[in-house]
Amino acid sequence: MILQRAYRQDPEFRRGVVDMLGVAPGIAAWGLMTGVAMVKSGMSTVEALLMAAIVFAGSAQLASIPLILAGAPIWVILATALCVNLRFVVFSVHMRPYVMHLPLRDRLIAGYLTGDLTYVLFVKRFPQPGADAVERTGQMAYLVGNGGINWLTWTICSVLGVVLANAIPTQWGLGFAGILALLGMLCSLASTRLRWMAAVVAGTAAVAAFALPLKLNILTAIAAAVVVCLALEKAVQRQPTPRADGGH
Repeated sequence: MILQRAYRQDPEFRRGVVDMLGVAPGIAAWGLMTGVAMVKSGMSTVEALLMAAIVFAGSAQLASIPLILAGAPIWVILATALCVNLRFVVFSVHMRPYVMHLPLRDRLIAGYLTGDLTYVLFVKRFPQPGADAVERTGQMAYLVGNGGINWLTWTICSVLGVVLANAIPTQWGLGFAGILALLGMLCSLASTRLRWMAAVVAGTAAVAAFALPLKLNILTAIAAAVVVCLALEKAVQRQPTPRADGGH
């Protein structure tokens, strides 16, 4: 998929590259911070390099590393990583109509390349799936250019963070830069009142449960946001729809 000339020659490929380059500095800072965090948390250089090269999931890495080093039960580690990455289930459902014309191998590659900011930029660029072969090719070209730059930026900077961990002072504030990147993504995704409610509930629950061991405040925040938003959504659906003639 990535090497197909039809994608690389499509104008949307360049557009995807340019759009991702605009947010690449935030991704680079976040990747560098993750690489440094892996080493300074006690992982060996080999372990950290393997994780940087194989695992393409920054938030799940940052959530699971302290649990691994603390000797947490495997179910806690897996549950935490699963809950942190549940958003990709939603992304996948939304992206399905865009990629179902592709063979399975290419769909798997597309799924692997789709990160948070990749998804945000893609759906902003293409609110609807392509109606014909030309439009679908352009959309996939954009995804390849966009996701390719995202993956390269993250992986290279994560490896650099591992290699340069002992030379990068914590005073650089890379963690804050990574948080800013996540906040930018949050503001892009929170496009409805219900999504803002989910963000507020999750943030409040995470702070309130911060004292829980093994980072369980993350699971608490996700569970609270899901329960509250599902209840609100059902309440909205139960409300009667006003009739056009004003009758009852």
